[in-house]
Amino acid sequence: MSQRPLDGIVVLEVGRRLACGAAGSFLAQLGADVTFIETDAKPDAAFEDKFGQRDVFAYGKNNLRWNGEEGDAALRQLIEAADVVITSSDADLKALSVEPSPSAIVCDITAFGAGAGGDKPVSDFLLQAMSGMVDTTGDSSGPPVAIGAPVVEFSTALYAASSIVAALRVRRLSGLAQAVEMSLYDCAVNAMATFFPSHFGGGKPRRLGNRHSMAAPWNAYRASDGWVLMCSASEAHWQKICEVIGQPALGRDERYGSLADRMARRDDVDAHVGGWMQAHPVRECIAALGAANIACGEIVPVGALAEEPNMRHRHMTQDVVAPDGRRLRLAGNLFEPGEAAYGTGAIPAVDNGRATPPAKAAAASSDKRAPQLPLAGIRVVELGQYTTAPLAGRHLAALGAEVIKVEPLEGDSARQWAPHRDGMSYFFVISNAGKRAVGVDLRSADGLAFFRDLLRSADVLVENMKPGSLARLGFSAEVLAELNPRLVYTSITGFGADSAYPQRPAFDTVVQAMCGLMDVTRYDGMPLKAGISIADIGGGQLGLLAILAGLELRDRTGRAPRYDLSMQDVAAWLTQLSWNGARPDVGAIVADGDGFAAVDAAGSREPVKSVAEVADAPRTAARKLIIQSRDEKPWPLLGSPLGLTITPPRVDRAIGQPEPLTAALTRELGLEQPRAARRS
Repeated sequence: MSQRPLDGIVVLEVGRRLACGAAGSFLAQLGADVTFIETDAKPDAAFEDKFGQRDVFAYGKNNLRWNGEEGDAALRQLIEAADVVITSSDADLKALSVEPSPSAIVCDITAFGAGAGGDKPVSDFLLQAMSGMVDTTGDSSGPPVAIGAPVVEFSTALYAASSIVAALRVRRLSGLAQAVEMSLYDCAVNAMATFFPSHFGGGKPRRLGNRHSMAAPWNAYRASDGWVLMCSASEAHWQKICEVIGQPALGRDERYGSLADRMARRDDVDAHVGGWMQAHPVRECIAALGAANIACGEIVPVGALAEEPNMRHRHMTQDVVAPDGRRLRLAGNLFEPGEAAYGTGAIPAVDNGRATPPAKAAAASSDKRAPQLPLAGIRVVELGQYTTAPLAGRHLAALGAEVIKVEPLEGDSARQWAPHRDGMSYFFVISNAGKRAVGVDLRSADGLAFFRDLLRSADVLVENMKPGSLARLGFSAEVLAELNPRLVYTSITGFGADSAYPQRPAFDTVVQAMCGLMDVTRYDGMPLKAGISIADIGGGQLGLLAILAGLELRDRTGRAPRYDLSMQDVAAWLTQLSWNGARPDVGAIVADGDGFAAVDAAGSREPVKSVAEVADAPRTAARKLIIQSRDEKPWPLLGSPLGLTITPPRVDRAIGQPEPLTAALTRELGLEQPRAARRS
């Protein structure tokens, strides 16, 4: 097994929350030696405790049984050896009495931030209701629906792992350790980026079921033996669909001639498409639509994920034998598809905890310097559109990186997304805060020469182009490695560059269908997509963590990795608590006066908040989750959920229009001569 970014890093996982267990799993996948504390405490009914699915979160880790005694020598040694300690102070039954080393990164994951929510834990289910997620999921003609996976906990775990790796970088460079304080509410609100623009523009976001607010036909359709999710976005798509369903005259029918016409007659459009779907099995529907290059996918049951061709191709499900002999299906390594295992490669027995602590990583420099933002001096080149790569780039900019967004001359397509202000899309501005945009024609000799020089100067390339697009421009992974051996290259695509579907279009909704998420999110038998673009968001978050880890690997070993990340992989990872049987009931959505309320399994109750209520909530303001930029005419931006306490991320600047290529720009970017050596 090759070197991994966190080899030699010792992690102690104390917290009971799902997010603690998931964060520990991400760090184990990246090479950390992770030990979780095992106790005799029963799973907590007030929220979904990781010990309710102990074997899932124990995979790849060591364990240590703790009886609660303060003098436990093994625990004391382990705490002293730990580089990272993960806790959840609002949910843990008893805090550790032994203080971690002053050089340890202590990450506390709570509902509302350390000390901000009291002693009572709040569940993922209730946080979905409080953050607007529930109100945006489901059909407008029915009640709101909770997403059927713990997306808030797992999203927070990804951000927590990224914050931890960023803090380790600061410690390595400056000698200063810092606490990381993660709030599940902060992460949930940050995931509402596709809905806040409508609110900022004076609109009222609403639930659309499996439909799209700006395109038709776009829906889930029942086939003769299952469900198919199909997306279309243009007149050309509509005409191809009409050919596929055997009604070419519909493609010429004036009633459906424009997108606006089809939107006005969506029920009729869906009836035509749905009638054809019902007469054919799933496989035939997908084959016919796929041949016409129409984005579509089967709504895959979680029980069938191991047989889904791309999940099988990328080894994203693993059959593992539990200590009691049961065979379990667990998730594979998101960063290294094809690896059969990560960490210890096994599930430790409850009574077989480690007796001796691992060796502590090399101490950080004792020559403490004033800490800079974690990525100060790092140059990132982003070839991104819509959500995935732009989300990763937005957070890299907040962590101090210089992020140069390379756009076509006409600009990123997301610049056209309504609503607008002063000719700029609210969604685009929110998604690209802190970056510098440059307009480049990559089909021209001058554009290619500029891009080549820019890549030579960069530390990171992150892109979400269709697989093979960069290679066709002359920038394959091999060429990039030769051009700049220190370039951390991360591609984020729907199904991965190494995929069973190398040319398949991948919208967030199609990926949600094909990862099991729509199967576990249902109302009255109908599979539903999450209102938030959770596959896009998960792909961007995974990209952020991979890049931070890749920089650590490069700086420690001199080897710059290439990451091939898949939205389907990470979205399926979100559903894994349903892979080995149904999850326990986590709560219900009930009518509550003129609205709805979420009641969790312990009987706690929260109103289902609308997007506007979340945007205007006192807690949102207090946590600085929506802020105003410092531009001459301020824009609303999303604050960072990354909880570094000494080097907090900085979000203060909106993106501008793409700058043209000029000699002055080339000089300013330092491309006329080699860049000065940057710290490592």
